[in-house]
Amino acid sequence: MSFVDTLRQWDNAVTCVDRQDLTEALAIFLAIQEPNSKIYFDIGCLHLLNNDLDAAEKAFDCSIGKDEHLAVAFFQRGMTFYRKYEESLADFQHAFRTLRGNQLIDYKALGLRYKLFACEVLLNVALCEAHLGKWEKAHENLVKALDYKIDTKLNIIDRALDSALKQKLFKPVEFPSKVLFKPNRHYVAELEKKDYLGKAKVVASVVPQDAFSGFAPLQPQVEESPTYPKEREVLRALEGQPHTVLYEFVPETSDELAVVPGNIVFVLQKGADNWASVVFNERRGLVPYNYLERLEISLASKQNEGRSQPPTNCSNDGHHSLIGSTNNLCIVKVCFTFNFAVSVPPGCTYAILVEKICKKLNLPSTSITLSLTSEATEESIITPSTEMEGVWRRATGLRITLWCNTKEVSECVTHYFVALHSYESSSPEDLNFHQGETVTFLSRVNQEWLEGECNGKTGIFPASFVEELPVDGRTMK
Repeated sequence: MSFVDTLRQWDNAVTCVDRQDLTEALAIFLAIQEPNSKIYFDIGCLHLLNNDLDAAEKAFDCSIGKDEHLAVAFFQRGMTFYRKYEESLADFQHAFRTLRGNQLIDYKALGLRYKLFACEVLLNVALCEAHLGKWEKAHENLVKALDYKIDTKLNIIDRALDSALKQKLFKPVEFPSKVLFKPNRHYVAELEKKDYLGKAKVVASVVPQDAFSGFAPLQPQVEESPTYPKEREVLRALEGQPHTVLYEFVPETSDELAVVPGNIVFVLQKGADNWASVVFNERRGLVPYNYLERLEISLASKQNEGRSQPPTNCSNDGHHSLIGSTNNLCIVKVCFTFNFAVSVPPGCTYAILVEKICKKLNLPSTSITLSLTSEATEESIITPSTEMEGVWRRATGLRITLWCNTKEVSECVTHYFVALHSYESSSPEDLNFHQGETVTFLSRVNQEWLEGECNGKTGIFPASFVEELPVDGRTMK
């Protein structure tokens, strides 16, 4: 099942839920062959509505397996385990740790109209401890919840605290029913096929009863040739630089453009904020530039009129044709923490292959290990001494898949960044800082986002907004 089919089935299932047809919605969800973490979460919620706790537990297990940072999935699984207080307590505590000290997580950007509040998670933690007879710990967690409260949640925390002082149980905070992750409706609408050209029709012709239609209509033979030589036709160059889309991009605003891997877009302008203005299917919009890879294209025409036979890529009437420079290259799919592709000459050396991959990852060649299988064994690891002919014999149709892992660093070095620009965001999980401030590096989320600490706060921020400070002449790369 393709990604497009999965997205459409997901949209149909959510529509059935809106119509109160839960049985049909669950049947559509279960027919999806490769659900992601959000679809598994929706399946678990529907099983909870049907009071099928075992099926709901398995669905939330799969959701967490797909995304171990999805705090709301831990929260929902904790509600599924509610009568198993020790297991519920572990899930609620994990959900709180995933919040990383923030007051809330707003899942609206991911398609779920729900805000998970830290104070409510702590309330459920305290309730599980109360059921287990640990009233002192329950009281401590409720007092801790006061530090994360907001005005709209103050009353529920106060009432729970009063009940805990009297060693009386209180009500848990439950996830609202029929609130599900939904795909972007605007993006789903863009998936419909559109015929931009239509069917050709002959409007006027010098040939009587000419019914031919197409891009090169038949021309009548004339006895008298023009006195001046006919000018060679030139293919109109497309505006912008051609690029290949590497990753799917789902737009969140009307200025952004939906693209999927394999699309060819033309970049009109690249901004300093890593966004590119592109043209795709006669539409203009914004796409992250790191989702694209430049495609070198050259014009090939008849350079030598004296040849007896024209090149196969050129027509006899002097038209030019586009030939991609990647036709004679081998496409290497690299499975890293994310997947990407590089182009190398077939049968190239180990040094050329590693240089191409390290340039893509912005890592030194000594810090990565390549292997032929997902598990790096002694037989599958590719080293400078490996016979590369055996590696390239595995390629099928100029395509091969390799796995890449980073080597463990023997010493722990703390890296620091200096802010090149001020960054302010309304999202609670983001880290705000001002230009010139120093940010302590904690981890790399992906190629565009880092996690760090500044002014006693922890969060994520764009990598393009900071510059690394060298430590003893070394950088993180």
